[in-house]
Amino acid sequence: MNILITGANGQLGNEMRVLSVQHTQHTYFFTDIAELDITSREAVTQFVVDNAIDIIVNCAAYTNVDKAETDEALAHEINALAVENLGLSGARVIHISTDYIFSGEACVPYSETDSVAPRTAYGRTKREGEVLLQAVCPESIIIRTAWLYSTFGNNFVKTMLRLGQDRESLGVVFDQIGSPTYAEDLAVAIFAAINAPVWHAGVYHFTNEGVCSWYDFTHEIFSLAQTLLDREAAEKIASCQLRSILSSEYQYQTQRPHYSVLNKSKIKQTFGISIPHWTDSLQVCLEKLLKE
Repeated sequence: MNILITGANGQLGNEMRVLSVQHTQHTYFFTDIAELDITSREAVTQFVVDNAIDIIVNCAAYTNVDKAETDEALAHEINALAVENLGLSGARVIHISTDYIFSGEACVPYSETDSVAPRTAYGRTKREGEVLLQAVCPESIIIRTAWLYSTFGNNFVKTMLRLGQDRESLGVVFDQIGSPTYAEDLAVAIFAAINAPVWHAGVYHFTNEGVCSWYDFTHEIFSLAQTLLDREAAEKIASCQLRSILSSEYQYQTQRPHYSVLNKSKIKQTFGISIPHWTDSLQVCLEKLLKE
C-alpha cells in the first residue's frame, strides 16, 4: 500500500519513519508543512490522487495547549478543518487524538464510549476534528493518546532531564494522574492497525500500561537517569531536590485534566497487541536518548 504520514517531523511521525524500515511491503510518503499543507483541501486531494495514497496516518496537530486559548482559530484550522480535508481525500485515515477531549474529572479509566467534555481550546478543536472526520470518513480509525514522549522533539522527559541537572530544587505536580506514552509504542500499534487482515474502523485508546502522576513520572526519570548518565551528570540529578506540588501551586495558563487515564482494552483485543508498562518503555527511551 501507499501510505502518507503527515506531521512527519514530530515525535510520532519520526517514530513512524524509523519503524517503516521494518514494514518494507509498503511505500511511504513522509510530509510536514513544507511538503504538504493539510489545511488546503485542494493540496491534500491532489497529493492523494497523484501518489495513489491508500492510507493517511495523521500525526500533525496544533499541540500548544496554552497558546491555543488565544489562537483558537489556527488550532481549529489544523486540528479540525485539516482533519476533515484528509477525510475527504478518498484515502482511509488513521488520526491521532487526545485525552483532552474528556473533562478530566473521572476516577476510573475513560473508555471510548464515555461522554466527552473538553475544557480547553485545544481539547475542543481536537474533538471537532474527530467529529468532522467521522462524518466524512466513517471508515476512519481514531486513536486517542496522552502524555506523549520520544527521543525526538521537545517533550516532558527531555525537559525534566535538563532541569534536573540545572536546578537545585524542582517542584512537579502530583494531583494530575495519567499514563505516559512512548511514541515508539504508539507507532507499533498504528502499524498493527495498518497490517491487520481486516480494517477495523472506530475509536481506540492507547497509552502505555500503568498509572502515575507527573511527580511519579519525574521521580522515575531521575532514578533511571542516574544509572545511565555519566558520573557528573548523575550526581547533579541526584542532588536535585524533587518536590511534589499541587496544580494550584503551578501557574498554568490553561487548565489541565486532573485524571486522564485511558482504558486500552479495545485496542488490545481488536489488534491482538500487548502494551509495555510505562516504566519499561521509559527505560528503553532513556537508554536510546542518553546513548545518543
